[in-house]
Amino acid sequence: MAEVIFMPRLSDTMVVGTVVKWQKKIGEKILEGDIIAEIETDKAIQELEAEYNSTLLYIGIKEGESAPVNSVLAILGSENEDISSLLKQNKINNNYKRIFISPLAKKLAFDKGILLDNIKGTGINGRIIKKDIERYIDNNLDDDDKKSSNEVNHSNIRKIISKRLINSKIESPHYSLFIEVIMDNLIKLRDSINEKKDLDKISFNDLIVKASALAIKENTKINSSWTEKSILYHNQINIGIAVALEDGLIVPVINQVDEKSLRQISFEIKEKVIKAKEKKIKSNELEGSTFTVSNLGMFGIDSFTSIINQPNSCILSVGSIKKKPIINNEKIVIGHTTKFTLTCDHRIIDGAVGSDYLKSLKHLLQEPLNIMI
Repeated sequence: MAEVIFMPRLSDTMVVGTVVKWQKKIGEKILEGDIIAEIETDKAIQELEAEYNSTLLYIGIKEGESAPVNSVLAILGSENEDISSLLKQNKINNNYKRIFISPLAKKLAFDKGILLDNIKGTGINGRIIKKDIERYIDNNLDDDDKKSSNEVNHSNIRKIISKRLINSKIESPHYSLFIEVIMDNLIKLRDSINEKKDLDKISFNDLIVKASALAIKENTKINSSWTEKSILYHNQINIGIAVALEDGLIVPVINQVDEKSLRQISFEIKEKVIKAKEKKIKSNELEGSTFTVSNLGMFGIDSFTSIINQPNSCILSVGSIKKKPIINNEKIVIGHTTKFTLTCDHRIIDGAVGSDYLKSLKHLLQEPLNIMI
């Protein structure tokens, strides 16, 4: 019997999915475990895997099209099976607007802030191509090739970010604690580790992520979440790493950081950051964080506060390493410091608990050999 396959919900926040590529054609046989299609969610590009042997009889959402979750994606069944009743029953004309556009045209439209609703495609089957975007620009910009403002439609990921951040600020009573840490010993340790040319380099962020997990181990109340009935104290220390993408922010998760070596942590962070930027990260790699680290030091930011990544109770914001005069043994010397901000949910984390955490973190970073243990 033929079966209708609907647009799956591939992440907890997914509302709309886009078919990036069909790996099978209509009439082609499919084996259990075959990849049928690649679908872009609000977070990543996921592969849709076949659960049984069948034949692809119908495609409801073409490549480049977007549709809400539970829209008719495809129909699978036996070879030459009559699916007319299924087509009628499911009213296959999905209730969404189809926009066909080439990747080059899509990027140009995004860069110029052009609404695709305003463009008539001249490619095959009405597909919008680069020339259509260029023609629209030529016809609509003034003599100075300038506009007072550009309008860009919200991406799926930007909509989700907006909703989650607003909910976090409304639901969690935020407060922040600030501390400055002398980083000279950490710099020496990193230089010593990276002397081995045949190994990948360890970053300051790798060291900070490991230190943040060890500090949580010493202050377990930090590793918690609020629910309506209780406070959850998590047994695993899973650190979310805030990663900036072109159209928003994503938080890959490194599990059980306190139990992993520095090089293992470094490898996982690099791997997941690359996958996130290529939209190839899987939804389960973005779930289960118990604490988040957001580092803008590489962008030259001295210090900042972050919005808590729910359901975490805290988020650590990391600034840049700055050279400055510091007092050491009653003498003024030139050293390096970094400012850290711990933003906490006051429903769970009292000021004393947050302060104790930052003291532990400061000790680990200023006596960093403890990070290597």
